[in-house]
Amino acid sequence: GPNEKCEVPIDPVYPVCAEKVEFLRARWQSDPCYAFYGVDGTTCSILTYLSQIEDFCPPRPGIKHSSPPWHQKPHAYTEKVRSHHVSYKMLVFLTSPSATLQVLLYPGALAGSVGQRFEAMLKRGGPLGELVQWADLSACLTVLGHNLTFSTSQHQLHSLIGAAPGQGSCPIQRPLTFDLIYTDYHGLAHLQGAMGLAFLHYRCCFRILDSFGTEPAFNLGSYTRSHGYKTLWGSWGLQPLQYMTMFPHTPDNSFLGFVSEEAVREEAREEGLEAGAYKKDKIAVVYGKQDYMWQGKSEYVGVISEELETHATVYQPPGHVSNLPSFITNHGLLTQERFLRLVRRAKVFVGLGFPYEGPAPIEAIALGCVFLQPRFDPPHSSDNNDFYKGKPTTRQISSQHPYAEAFIGKPHVWTVDANNKTDVREAVRAILHTEVKPFTPREFTCEGMLERVHAYITHQVQSRGFSIPLFPESLQNFCSKSVPTWPPESALRAHLGPLGQSCVEVCRRSSHVCEPALFPHLNNPAAFNRLGIGCSSTKQEVNHLFPSYSPWGRHCGLQQEPLLFSCAGSDPSHRRLCPCRAPLPGQVALCPDCL
Repeated sequence: GPNEKCEVPIDPVYPVCAEKVEFLRARWQSDPCYAFYGVDGTTCSILTYLSQIEDFCPPRPGIKHSSPPWHQKPHAYTEKVRSHHVSYKMLVFLTSPSATLQVLLYPGALAGSVGQRFEAMLKRGGPLGELVQWADLSACLTVLGHNLTFSTSQHQLHSLIGAAPGQGSCPIQRPLTFDLIYTDYHGLAHLQGAMGLAFLHYRCCFRILDSFGTEPAFNLGSYTRSHGYKTLWGSWGLQPLQYMTMFPHTPDNSFLGFVSEEAVREEAREEGLEAGAYKKDKIAVVYGKQDYMWQGKSEYVGVISEELETHATVYQPPGHVSNLPSFITNHGLLTQERFLRLVRRAKVFVGLGFPYEGPAPIEAIALGCVFLQPRFDPPHSSDNNDFYKGKPTTRQISSQHPYAEAFIGKPHVWTVDANNKTDVREAVRAILHTEVKPFTPREFTCEGMLERVHAYITHQVQSRGFSIPLFPESLQNFCSKSVPTWPPESALRAHLGPLGQSCVEVCRRSSHVCEPALFPHLNNPAAFNRLGIGCSSTKQEVNHLFPSYSPWGRHCGLQQEPLLFSCAGSDPSHRRLCPCRAPLPGQVALCPDCL
């Protein structure tokens, strides 16, 4: 009551209790959530709150101690109901008994004022790639039998997660009812602003759709500030594998991808064609829906138009005079169906250099087009390019679509010097004399994405207290402190790289990929010994370049902070010790030992 006298306890088990009491004495009126939880400014009410809701102070006399009401509680699993029509191959990995997860999809870029701006951009030819990924993720999780909730409302988000009324300083009111929350960087900020302390408690439930990737050096807040990696994005301190990319360009993250195959099949069915029967006209379709993407590209496109009738789908505002060259046939913005029909007729799909790394070239290749794109010399990066500046990555972008260049290549993908007319002309003529069949990499088929997402959910998720009981002996929460068990250690191929190369490069040289989950198996002196490296000294350090070897003085460095295990890190004075593995053919995110 109001006349009750309370003393702030001194208890070594709760070392910050007094500090938290002082904080709330001064700030309890700064957020209505404190009053909602019963804080009225008195020491007694503050101690009750700090013991029962935030767990920073010991339990009050006479009150039994229990976990805060928002902590995780185990729940019973329900067997997955499979009423969806799927192919036999899909059933191979869908028929094992497993749990139905409660999943929230919250694309923060579509919520609030940011969402309004995004919607306005779409009407003017803005980016659709992220929406393709969200749609395919939704379909994928549904086919896999999980229960989905989809929201683009911040107000509804607060209700779904049980946020306390106010500005988000206090924890949520109840245990989180979702096993997984897929969101983006905007949504992550919305969640942090609504969950209080519970945000950290449930951080392993988050999966961040992040088209261009977040490297470990940019992910840990204290490290980014002390080592010059601080950017507008990043610094959330999540497991790097919780970031999910559009393409497999950042092995420190999980490659989510999308599906290009279904649109192609549907288009073929509508035209009454077999999926592989595509009659090609002598036309090119240029990839670039907004005027600014065409700036400085007239000569490049002009050379192409000498050989091919050239079409565009550029947004033109009412009453706006087109800046496109006169030899271009512009259709304006098209519906997806009409766009696919146009691309199906085309022999060449022409990249202008921007947008970077979108889904459209993969869909065009699946429709039997050849993708012609500019090479970047020097490569584009955060050091020399405004688009990548501030993004949490050090990647060097060698062309408009590095995945298409490196993973697909000729005859489907031709990468040219767009400023060299001879190079462009010879490429176009060679393409015209080359018969190219429709092609979809397995990882961008429906089955490929289902296989990948199923593997992630099987091996990366701890569902509100228990790992999913699919293969219990191989499972654990991948956010735990223990050594990961997936992929298995049998997949590991250890390599010591040359000075200055990242593990991405080192593994690629041997036709392998870097697997960050295998780093713990190399983070010990024995790993250096097995490779014949004699260490004169060995030290542990918080450094995204470790484990590595410095030949000057023969120093071996081991990683002290698991969040900084990095495939991407490189430095001229270090030879990286790299955990490589073989990729599954057509499915780089998985390995032969992974399934």
